[in-house]
Amino acid sequence: MNSITWEDFEKIDIRTGTIIHAESFPKAKKPAYQLTIDFGPLGTRQSSAQITQLYTIDELKGQQVIAVLNFPPKQIANFTSECLVLGIYNENNEVVLLQPHCKVSNGLKIG
Repeated sequence: MNSITWEDFEKIDIRTGTIIHAESFPKAKKPAYQLTIDFGPLGTRQSSAQITQLYTIDELKGQQVIAVLNFPPKQIANFTSECLVLGIYNENNEVVLLQPHCKVSNGLKIG
């Protein structure tokens, strides 16, 4: 794997947010949800997340997540994804959300 510099890492805007809305995304090629995430003073963003194997729509509302905010928007079917929610691929190739251990304010920068 190629090394990056500290300056490369600092270019990535990774923030905390809270999911305020989740719904199914039937037009996605792979099973996914459409999420609306509150990033506090940075506003809300939408994201398509392939997390349907381990999470239900009902349990996602109110969950805090960690996301990359400075990727360009990505068109996925009829939906524009404005941030990348981060997760870990477990042994079964299911996505486990990266989340703060304790509740924190929305919009805080990860570093």
